[in-house]
Amino acid sequence: MGEMIKVTLNDHQTRQYPKSIKLLEIAKEIQHKLEYKIVGAIVDNNLRELDYTLEEDADVEFVDIASSYGNRFYTRSLAFLFIIAAKEVLKGCKVTVEHSLSKSLYCEIHNAGSLDGSRVKKIEEKMREIAHKDIPFVKKKYSKKDAEKLFMEREQYDKLELLAHRNKDSINIYSCMGYYDYFYGYLVPSTGYLDKFELLCYPPGIVLRFPTRENPHEIPEFFDQPKLFNIYREFEEWGKIMGIGNISQLNDYILKGDIKELIWIAEAFHEKKLAEIADKICSSKEKKKLVLISGPSSSGKTTFTQRLSIQIRVNGLKTVAISIDDFFKNRDDTPKTPEGEYDFETIDAIDIDLFNELINKLIAGEEIELPYFNFHTGNREWRGRRLKISEEHIILVEGIHGLNQKLTQGIDASKKYKIYISPLTHLNVDNHNRVPTSDLRLIRRMVRDYQFRSTDALTTIKRWDSVRNGEDKYIYPYQEAADIMFNSSLVYELSVLKNIAMPLLEKIDKSMVEYVEAKRLMKFLDYLLPSDSKCIPNNSILREFIGNSCFQV
Repeated sequence: MGEMIKVTLNDHQTRQYPKSIKLLEIAKEIQHKLEYKIVGAIVDNNLRELDYTLEEDADVEFVDIASSYGNRFYTRSLAFLFIIAAKEVLKGCKVTVEHSLSKSLYCEIHNAGSLDGSRVKKIEEKMREIAHKDIPFVKKKYSKKDAEKLFMEREQYDKLELLAHRNKDSINIYSCMGYYDYFYGYLVPSTGYLDKFELLCYPPGIVLRFPTRENPHEIPEFFDQPKLFNIYREFEEWGKIMGIGNISQLNDYILKGDIKELIWIAEAFHEKKLAEIADKICSSKEKKKLVLISGPSSSGKTTFTQRLSIQIRVNGLKTVAISIDDFFKNRDDTPKTPEGEYDFETIDAIDIDLFNELINKLIAGEEIELPYFNFHTGNREWRGRRLKISEEHIILVEGIHGLNQKLTQGIDASKKYKIYISPLTHLNVDNHNRVPTSDLRLIRRMVRDYQFRSTDALTTIKRWDSVRNGEDKYIYPYQEAADIMFNSSLVYELSVLKNIAMPLLEKIDKSMVEYVEAKRLMKFLDYLLPSDSKCIPNNSILREFIGNSCFQV
């Protein structure tokens, strides 16, 4: 018997295996102990694909589609399968993976004419045929020079742009059925792992649908999100006009010294959109009195609200701000989670009756006293803050439940105007590797928490899953109820955030489980060239995260 190594697995049992054994062999042995199919692994806090070989003692945690990392393995591989099938069915076409939509991926096919249901069905049938054949995804390391030649021959110019800014001398490229691609992350071993998916014709593109980590057994129902889709389209069109649709093109701006101009244009675009929203509110036939602003964490809601207030005042009206946080129920009346912890995220933690009563009185012209919630004692206090508004006033309310009808159920709908704000980045790594909005928000939050809340990146990453779970429950289901959406992303911002975020991520020790996420984010940020912040105006939404804002944030 050859040399043996000790491997500790998910069940915390240590077993001996031959040195140089592949993870795939061990996965087959313990698959019966996991509910869902194993798609990858975390080895000593490093993410690995199943083709990885173990050369020394290791702790191995296998991941399936129910984990965030396993879900990424699956969806990334599924995207490659879709790209291959589309090119097989529609010869000479070009595929772009654009953005998320209703827990799915919105993609487009170019140079192939218009899409209809029958063409989409043929692509899906081809995907199932390839999946049934269980064809391997083969990874091979190429020198930068050989990779450039490979992509040049195949006219994959977005990959060439990416390589132009790559510091490393080599790159890993996946192949399957004669198609070659680079992916920001790992794939499953073969097409046979991809057993659950659907295609939906969604002109001018296609929606690629798959199971979620919350329910890996089935594909969730598709809910159309036309407002969200249109805001993505608007920014993509703006990006095309500016000639900046991926990170490589942003890097070109930085190298050419044109980043100042890009910053000014991006900020002016935000200001124009803010002015348009204020104009709509102030010119509405049904006079609006209550503006409700909601969005996920790190969207820039605080700065947005204050800038919107200024634009409303430019229209000759006045504003007053009220915090939903001051309407929290007393701690003893706060609902609890199934685990027995106080649930501060649920809308039932808010005294909805009191909120509706006081807002209605305020709109009617009565003077009211606003409550103050003392987070130290966990109780509501009355500190004599009295408020009365005139006909020229508009009330601005910011909070995660702003779009939930239950919050304002007793207020005349004609008086309300709802705004959803989120940084919906259109800037992808390349045609097949998107930048999730959640990654941008996590980097924003990490930088802000460190700058203003004395919180390190490790703690921010630890809390992120909980934050996102709350958003899934209390924000995203109501986003299409908004009267208007505002995209708070700035095309240049990742190059600025990188300067602060990278040193924070580098401090996370390899022994910590959060190192896996830190390493993933560092790999992503490594694609970007850094840019300084000196030309960013002090009223920018980005200043809420990097500092030196002229607003109280």
